[in-house]
Amino acid sequence: MESPCILICSMDDKTGYCFGCGRTRDEIGSWTVYTSEERRAIMASLPARMETVDRKPRRETRRTRMLRERESG
Repeated sequence: MESPCILICSMDDKTGYCFGCGRTRDEIGSWTVYTSEERRAIMASLPARMETVDRKPRRETRRTRMLRERESG
């Protein structure tokens, strides 16, 4: 299943979009139940959404946490 997720799972409080992929919490949670057409429509809107997101997450992202945990063994 195609997904825009890039493992930067942190939400922008101002816009409500994920810093990594641009989806909302509801879209992320419902991604597997959407039809292919619904997913494609959301994915088509993501570039414009990402223009409105401040690219600096305010907390540790999932990717950063995973790297930190892997390095600390």
